[in-house]
Amino acid sequence: MSGVAVVGGQRQRLRDLGGAGGGGGDELKHSDGPWMRAAGGAEALHTQLGPVKAELEIAHEGVVAGTAGLEALTELGAVRESWQRRIEAARGECRSLAGNLRDVARAQGETNEAVRQSFAPAAARGGGQ
Repeated sequence: MSGVAVVGGQRQRLRDLGGAGGGGGDELKHSDGPWMRAAGGAEALHTQLGPVKAELEIAHEGVVAGTAGLEALTELGAVRESWQRRIEAARGECRSLAGNLRDVARAQGETNEAVRQSFAPAAARGGGQ
């Protein structure tokens, strides 16, 4: 069943996916643009989260000064530490995600090129029509 896909509940041959004439074309091209934009967004979020930990620390200092001796101070410290861990985890995830998205764009580009090259002998023989 090689070269057969199920599209919209119907079986179609790969050659039929290229357009009305079945002659193929450039309709099934991959673009790394969306992957690279998503990677850039993940990197931007990583950068934006960078100063948040220090800002949280500064804000907490103000709270500590106004609540000295209160029992809630321990809970506030635990909450602050929890948020600091979450911020660092989110930054790490964003950094990792950016790299993974770039890897996907690269791998898809390499796959597209390999597929294109695999069809070159058939196209040279006139089999692409």
